[in-house]
Amino acid sequence: MTVRRVAVVGAGSSGLACIKICIDEGLEPVCFESSDDIGGLWRFKESPEPERSSIYRGLVVNTSKEMMCFSDFPTPADFPNYMHNSQLLQYFRLYAEHFNLLKHIHFQTTVKSVTQTADFSETGQWEVVTINKNGDWVRHVFDAVLVCSGHYTHPVLPLSDFPGQLTNFSGRCFHSWEYKDADAYRGKRVVVVGIGNSGGDIAVEISRSAEKTFLSSRKGAWVVGRMSTNGLPLDMTAITRFSYLLTLLLPKALINWAAERALNYKYDHRLYGLRPAHRLLDRSPLINDDLPGRVLLGGLVMKANLRGFVDSGVVFEDGTVEENIDAVVFCTGYRGTFPFLPPALSQGSALCFYFCLPTNPLLFPPSLQHPTLAIVGLFQTKGPIMPIAEMQARWAVKVFTGKTLHTVLHTVTKGGNVIGMCVPLSHLCPQRAALQVDYIPYLDFMAKEVGVRPNFLLLLLRDPVLWVKVVFGPCTPYQYRLTGPGQWAGARHAILTQWKRVAQPFKTRAVPEPETRASVLFNPWLLALGGSLIMTMLLSRNKISLS
Repeated sequence: MTVRRVAVVGAGSSGLACIKICIDEGLEPVCFESSDDIGGLWRFKESPEPERSSIYRGLVVNTSKEMMCFSDFPTPADFPNYMHNSQLLQYFRLYAEHFNLLKHIHFQTTVKSVTQTADFSETGQWEVVTINKNGDWVRHVFDAVLVCSGHYTHPVLPLSDFPGQLTNFSGRCFHSWEYKDADAYRGKRVVVVGIGNSGGDIAVEISRSAEKTFLSSRKGAWVVGRMSTNGLPLDMTAITRFSYLLTLLLPKALINWAAERALNYKYDHRLYGLRPAHRLLDRSPLINDDLPGRVLLGGLVMKANLRGFVDSGVVFEDGTVEENIDAVVFCTGYRGTFPFLPPALSQGSALCFYFCLPTNPLLFPPSLQHPTLAIVGLFQTKGPIMPIAEMQARWAVKVFTGKTLHTVLHTVTKGGNVIGMCVPLSHLCPQRAALQVDYIPYLDFMAKEVGVRPNFLLLLLRDPVLWVKVVFGPCTPYQYRLTGPGQWAGARHAILTQWKRVAQPFKTRAVPEPETRASVLFNPWLLALGGSLIMTMLLSRNKISLS
């Protein structure tokens, strides 16, 4: 069974990476994109479009540019460390143009079905049916399929949880999928339901325009800002191999205590009505720089979980009522579904069933006789998404071409026996559209299968300077291009210069250097000499008194 032609569904960040990796491996990728442009989730549109992801105008990424970039294409140095969605889309355009990916994409072409061919047991091939902008239906046959259509297209709007209560409610209820900006809510009273990243962003944004904004949360959340010590990107200081090693060596309770204490030092989560029941490391935190400040200023009010509706207001689980509510925004997540796949694979519950198996790397449905279909990007992590999706694509293509073993798949199919290293699942929640994975161990798991995980002992012996950067510095994607298949000659330089690219966007004003003629009183050598003289005098006086 030889794989040559590969269908890629979607031209977002994962789809672009898949196209490029297929080309690197000598395959023929054919990408189908239902819209007229690349970018997927990150392409802002003025109005939401059915069956497609939708973002709000002000959305800024939660991971920094050095951590989230593709492993062989650093983000331009002058780009901000945390990019607006328009700047991230610009980065995708640069990537696609640099590697000449656009010619492989069929725009305004929707995939209607992906099914096994009649001879799948022998060939492992798939029949892909598409419809283009002219309404033409086309049947294709591919040797393999990479599904990169994302899981933010089918919003969960839980209005059925409030039977009969919305009939007389005078306000508007809608999902955050429809939200674009806060202009329409100036002077209004708004309730935002859900305290995920979208809920936090939207609540903060609306609170700057609305008369009053209420953020309703069932469980609360730990709130973490994007900025770390000295104003550096938090993920670059927190996501390091050394930090991960400490989490293995130190008691989890101790790490939770120290990290929560550090967060509460700036603002007490209990006082602000934010503190959740779970510990910090047990769930992904809410990433938001401004939410506590909006609470402090009174523009945003924390409330308990939403219980129901009255004629012009809402009722919360603690019994409090807020009247004259103009809008309720439900930031209640998405349903993971792929309607073009066979029924056994298309629903979120089935996907969770397949992918929660401990030996399946969240890619291949283990029920398949041949591992020729992979779903890329169906996960969440406490770190950047794109490097993991790219590594998933590298791993999948290696399996397609037979260049890495897929005994994991066969073992799961034959009995689900655990072999070797298990995929590090952080936690599994069947209601979510994606699974939670641990960032560094999951990347290393797949990198080892692909043959690109750094050999740290050899690296220490051959290049100790680089070893220090890799072990104690941020775990940037370039580390997985240092060696093995797909090795990139610029990886070492990218690692050694990553902090320069972090600093570059700040260099917009010449900052005067400190005075070179420091005060004599603060000369370090004189201070040391003076300290020595004082110590000598004290010791001498003590000696004299003792005699």
